[in-house]
Amino acid sequence: MAGKTREGETKGGEPPIEALKAVAHPVRFRILQALSGGERNVGQIEEATEIAQPGLSQQLAVLRSAGIVQSRKQAKLVFYSLDSDALQEVVSALAALSGAIVARPAATPRRPLPGAANFARLS
Repeated sequence: MAGKTREGETKGGEPPIEALKAVAHPVRFRILQALSGGERNVGQIEEATEIAQPGLSQQLAVLRSAGIVQSRKQAKLVFYSLDSDALQEVVSALAALSGAIVARPAATPRRPLPGAANFARLS
């Protein structure tokens, strides 16, 4: 993923949509959780997530394509780790939306108008 320019945007000025889509998938999110403890090889990820190897490889490819994980090969093993810069872009994109979240005051009970009938509310 490219470097961030404005809050929540990549270098091209676009939000990291592909990375957000990749992170939003439940199976891929489990993989990211497994990798949050540090670099792991495919066998270790498979054991930690209980995702069968063919499906795991497919989901890792999506994460790699989205720039969320990095891979390196050592002999016959492929190791994966999180790309912290890419994850920071995802977090920044979501944080940029937090301005839309306004603290709402506690709901004040509605008082009936003078002379209006009062009915009990059953829950």
